[in-house]
Amino acid sequence: MAVTIREANLADAPVICEYNRRLAQESEGKTLEPAIVAKGVAAVLSDAAKGRYFVAEEHQEVVGQIMIAREWSDWRNAWMWWIESVYVRQDSRRQGVFRALYEHVYRTARADPTVVGLRLYVEKNNQAAQQTYLSLGMSPMNFHLFHKFPL
Repeated sequence: MAVTIREANLADAPVICEYNRRLAQESEGKTLEPAIVAKGVAAVLSDAAKGRYFVAEEHQEVVGQIMIAREWSDWRNAWMWWIESVYVRQDSRRQGVFRALYEHVYRTARADPTVVGLRLYVEKNNQAAQQTYLSLGMSPMNFHLFHKFPL
């Protein structure tokens, strides 16, 4: 599959919202509130300080997405980019869409001297995703993720 990767814009908001809702349902069995998702996606697309979306297109149709959120590392005096909101449309999976998105993000990060690493989190039981990340040269970390939600 030959896909084109580009930075998302406000015109992509409806498909990104839909893919985020599908992602939550497929990965965690959660139903997201469409109005909240729409506001969150619009906030990112309107303010790069909140994150950046990239989309994969085939035949001018968005078939996948990835979002980058930045975290400042005082230990490294540099940015870590967190890969989030990864979704590939079901009929486009296992065709290199995620790889193309990931490689675009990787090259973009490498070109920025203020970025020192990429991170992501993955469901413990999602072996297929873990194998994909390993095949891209990522490695597991020795951390558990904790949260306090909702506040």
